[in-house]
Amino acid sequence: MHGKNYRTIKGMAYTSKQFAPGAPNPKVARFTTGKANPDYDFMLKLISEGRVQVRHNALEAARVAANKKMALIGEESYFLLVKTYPHIILRENKMIATAGADRLQEGMRKAFGKPIGLAARVGIGDTVLELSLKAENLDKGKEAMKAASTKLPMKTKTEILQLEKKMVS
Repeated sequence: MHGKNYRTIKGMAYTSKQFAPGAPNPKVARFTTGKANPDYDFMLKLISEGRVQVRHNALEAARVAANKKMALIGEESYFLLVKTYPHIILRENKMIATAGADRLQEGMRKAFGKPIGLAARVGIGDTVLELSLKAENLDKGKEAMKAASTKLPMKTKTEILQLEKKMVS
């Protein structure tokens, strides 16, 4: 099946792995990348402008795309955080669609479906990714967020927040 089949939010969220044997683990390898530092100047947020379900492989692709752009400046000079967690179990009732398979088809009988993947429900204004960095790397950060947004199934905007410095007296 294609990811576009699971983009729209329909029905109740199916989240309990207790009742779904064989539900896969999230494909997002790491939810945090880089070095967490209190002295970053800016935080870039990738914010959703649509209400959709984002599959776990799309989240991982966005993380990898952003990380690849930011790795050029070094792992010590940024902190990337995946804010959304894919916990909704996606199911599919696989049908045989080859010639001569008409007698093997079960049709709508027992059409609950088997778990095939995970997704995260994202609403309008929800933060998908956060990137903290120094002021001199702001242009690279914007590039990284643009690269990550192309991997996601909705329109996004990048919000730039200037972080306040804490004065030690």
